[in-house]
Amino acid sequence: MRRKKKIKFSLRPKHLLYALLFLCVMLIYLSYQYADWFMPLKTGVGSLVTPMQNGINTIGVYLTEKGQLLESKRSLLEENERLKKEIASLQMQNSILVSDGYELSALRELYEVGRKYADYPMVAASVISKDSNSYYNSFVVNKGAQDGIKKDMNVIAGNGLVGIVTEVGKNYSRIRAIIDDTSYVSGMFLKTNDTCDVKGDIEAMADGHILVEAINLHAEVEENYEVVTSYISDKYLPGILIGYVSNIEIDASNMAKRAYLMPVVDFEHIENVLIITQLKEKMESE
Repeated sequence: MRRKKKIKFSLRPKHLLYALLFLCVMLIYLSYQYADWFMPLKTGVGSLVTPMQNGINTIGVYLTEKGQLLESKRSLLEENERLKKEIASLQMQNSILVSDGYELSALRELYEVGRKYADYPMVAASVISKDSNSYYNSFVVNKGAQDGIKKDMNVIAGNGLVGIVTEVGKNYSRIRAIIDDTSYVSGMFLKTNDTCDVKGDIEAMADGHILVEAINLHAEVEENYEVVTSYISDKYLPGILIGYVSNIEIDASNMAKRAYLMPVVDFEHIENVLIITQLKEKMESE
């Protein structure tokens, strides 16, 4: 016996659409034509749908607010990041401007020193290293033999004498400052022409001064008199300001006076110097 084939029923999408459309039209017509009969059904459906709709609206509003909050937070985070970058950039620019201001101030100060000793030829140099203490008693600058620098050339900065060149390389020079323990400068009181010896003393620099010795016992010198390099110095050019004296007293030998000297140069902060390229002429016998 042959088996009966099963009849397959299939409904095309467009036919389904037409059927649903027809059903909707019929429902609209019946609800309009028999409004009273459909009223209980409408009420029941409304009672069921309205809470769901309110809940859906509440959820929608909540999600919308959360979405707006997240979007606002994201915008604020982006704005904060942008402002951080702007602040970092402004801080860097400010640091550069401050640094440039300090450098300009230092160069102006150096320029004024150069004008004060304009009779001497000079070369400007920058400090590139120093000894490991708080004072610039011995340091290295970035100019050397290729720039015409020679040993025993005088070095100035601030308002006066810094020291002397003690070592020269091709592109560097070492400077020994007047505050170094090994430093000795023949000085002179500008007002009276009385000579003296200015001796370096790192320990005494802790109180802001170095030593002045061998002052003539009868020299009429007073507090704050200027001391400059003397004409009898064998290495230092004459007339360069060294500092001002204080605490003048008779020394232990009762044969001379001694005093403290406050240098005019700030030996805790030296960045740039001027090297006088003219050496002191030495006396030679015929």
